[in-house]
Amino acid sequence: MDVIRRRPMGAGRRPSPARWALIVYCTLVFVFLMLPLIVVFPISFSSAQSLQFPPPGYSLRWYKVYVNDPVWMAATWRSLHIALWTTVLSTVLGTLLAFSIVRGRYPGKGLVNQVATAPLIVPTIIYSIAVYGLFAGLKVIGNWQGIVLGHTVHALPFVVLIVGAALRTFDMAQEQAAEGLGASRLTAIRRVTLPQIRPALISAAFLAFISSFDELVIAMFLGGANVTLPKKMFDNIQLEIEPTVAAVSVLQIVLVTVVLMLAARFGSGARPVA
Repeated sequence: MDVIRRRPMGAGRRPSPARWALIVYCTLVFVFLMLPLIVVFPISFSSAQSLQFPPPGYSLRWYKVYVNDPVWMAATWRSLHIALWTTVLSTVLGTLLAFSIVRGRYPGKGLVNQVATAPLIVPTIIYSIAVYGLFAGLKVIGNWQGIVLGHTVHALPFVVLIVGAALRTFDMAQEQAAEGLGASRLTAIRRVTLPQIRPALISAAFLAFISSFDELVIAMFLGGANVTLPKKMFDNIQLEIEPTVAAVSVLQIVLVTVVLMLAARFGSGARPVA
């Protein structure tokens, strides 16, 4: 008897006109959104004294200006320092909070969940004003630790949502089996649960890093004399329009791209349970 092979659904069919229209529309929107990023690359290599497109010539002078300028470099290292601390604090606190929301059984858990995700809903300017009023009373305005705390609260919802989603899909039977073999609850979480949700932890950590490194408004309110890289770029655009800010923008784009590639590389799959 001949074996009847069924053709997969949709195979051999041409896209409908509506689908073609949707593809063209999405392509145009993507090009429109990416166009500023495409323009900023040649501007960063411009030999002109101001932002000019197309550039009259090409040079690395603005990258050299950035590297040799102590103010630019101090702002860069400060942003990296703040972003790393924000990543550690938000990942640890967000993971603990996600465990509490997903597995906890206590009154008011829904309210805790809403408060944890509130920074995603509240406009950044309103959050910054509120934090400024609180931190001014604590006299931490102008300290990098204050920026870290402000960024941590702002990045916390990303960690809670990503890790919480991973915990909801995690098979609790694995953790229970570890406890049945003699492991304590903490050991089971550390040796079984956390390795299984490693992709979510890594993705959340990288997202927290990016949200802190590129943040401007909170740093403007809490930074004082501690100028971060986005704040320095903002001041540069206001005071003097030169291609240095384009060079820094390109470096930021490259850094974010590398971080996303690392998240995709090390955040995929789960380690085998030891």
